[in-house]
Parts: sequence; C-alpha cells; structure tokens
Amino acid sequence: CMPTLKANALYQGHYPLVSAISRPVIVKHLVKAAREFGATTVAHGCTGKGNDQVRFEVGIQTLGPDLKCIAPVRDLALTRDKAIAFAEEKGLPIETTKKNPYSIDQNVWGRAVETGYLEDIWNAPTKDIYDYTATPEFPPAPDEVTISFEAGIPVAIDGVKVTPLQAIKELNRRAGAQGVGRIDVVEDRLVGIKSREIYEAPGAMALITAHKHLEDITVEREQARFKATVGQRWAELVYDGQWFSPLKRSLDAFIEDTQKYVSGDIRMTLHGGQAIVNGRRSETSLYDFDLATYDTGDTFDQSMARGFIELWGMSAKVASGRDIRVAGQ
Repeated sequence: CMPTLKANALYQGHYPLVSAISRPVIVKHLVKAAREFGATTVAHGCTGKGNDQVRFEVGIQTLGPDLKCIAPVRDLALTRDKAIAFAEEKGLPIETTKKNPYSIDQNVWGRAVETGYLEDIWNAPTKDIYDYTATPEFPPAPDEVTISFEAGIPVAIDGVKVTPLQAIKELNRRAGAQGVGRIDVVEDRLVGIKSREIYEAPGAMALITAHKHLEDITVEREQARFKATVGQRWAELVYDGQWFSPLKRSLDAFIEDTQKYVSGDIRMTLHGGQAIVNGRRSETSLYDFDLATYDTGDTFDQSMARGFIELWGMSAKVASGRDIRVAGQ
C-alpha cells in the first residue's frame, strides 16, 4: 500500500488500484507455496475477460518461470451463471449466487464490486452494494483529523503514533463513516474492453489526498510536475500486471527519492463524502510566508519580474515575428 500512496497512484485518475496491488502479494505466496510443496503447476480462477489473469500469470512467469499455469474458468469458457451452477452442483461454498451475482474483491486498501445489475452503466448502485462506507447523504458531525507523515509514510493520527496498517484501518473507519471514498467508474481494462466498477476506498482516498497536499508544500515545482507523470505511468504499469517489471522498479527509485522531504502534518475534515484539507505544516516546507505575502514585510523583489517575463516569452515572441513576416510575403 505504501508504494501506491507515495506514487499518489490513481488509475485513469479514479481507481486507487485496490485489487491490482494485492495480486503481486498473492503471486509471491503462490510461488513460495509451490516451491515448498514441490509443485510444478499452479491454478487461478480468473476469467478470460479480466485483468487478474494477466496480473497472476505475468507475475508467476517472472518469479517462477518454470511453473505451469492453468485457468479452468477461462479455459472452459465458463460464464458467470455457468460457474455458479457448477459450484452449486459440486457443493462448493461461494458467496456469489444467482440472486447476488456481484463479483467482490476486498482488502485493507479498499473494496471492488462489479457485474450483475451494474453491467448496465445507466443503473445507479443500490445501497446494498456498499460495505466499507456509510451513505454520504446523511453524515454524522464533521470529523477533523490530523495525519502526520515522515518521508511520505503516515506515522501518526491526531498525535497518536500508528503503523501504516493502523493508519489505513483507522481512516477506513473514520472516513468510511462519512461516506468518503465511493467511486463509480467505467475503466479501460487491459484486455481492451471497458468495464463498470464500483470501488470503496475510504482510507486510501483520505491518505492519498493528504499525501498529495503535503507534497504540494515539500516537493520542488519541476520535480512535482514530473512526478505526476511518473505516478500516472506507475499506476498504469501496476494496473497492467507489471509490478515486477524493470521499468516499474526504475520508477520506484525516482518516487522514493521524491519522498525525502515529504514530512509534516495535514489537517483535514471528513464529512458528507469528502475529505477536505484545511491545514498543512512541515519543517521541510518550501512555502515561504515572507515571499508569498502581499502585505507589508514582503521580501519578494518585484522588480525582477519585468526582465523574467521578457526572457520567458522570448522564444514565442521570435516565433510570432517569423509568422507575421512569412504571412506578409
């Protein structure tokens, strides 16, 4: 979860990679178990339409290239209803039924729901779909929380020291009670189709919001601009099952370097489905009050602006002159 937080990773600007970041963990344990038991073959239950088949098999190929991978649901072309019927016939315990046909995946970073009634993208989600979040229409009193970070990692909430896992759980509880982190999106799957997904990620979205606002005062401008591009590419790689790829490792190194000074406190209000930052402070902040103020005591030398503007616009000015000259010929 912490690499995802440091990257501010949101696939297509929405999805905090709830399922995508869990697959590499599963792959590691799967390959480890195969080694311990001397297995030559591993199996997964993914369909041929989803992303997880790619995430699992690419990861397995990387960590255990000698292992054979089988996918019965995909290879037998079992549709959702056929898979449910097969499980019922064989007495296999599953939560998905004909009456509750949703596909649900969840972990501490969030919860994902798809298929069934949701496949008609005009249908609004029903209240029974949600589990991690309360309805934001009737929230309790606003909840103000202060999150402390060290080198991009949450270390305290309201002054109480926490581990990253404790921070996520606590914000899942508090942000979830306010309906924060509900996401309804149609996303581009790796296999080339668009899919409607419902996500709940109260802790993840609260933390990413807080982390991004702390970066705004601690990361240098050009570094921050480039990091936004890197974070987007990082999210795409992880979504596409490339967690163990060389490029992803290289991006990890850049992102980790940007977190050196991302330490401080973010105060935010959780209420009515929103996590709104209303205060920030850091010993490593780049925000200089004396430079920023418009009042007496301003230390910014405004006389430098005229020359800066002349130089900054020089290339555009020269190009514009060329355009006028050529047009007049």
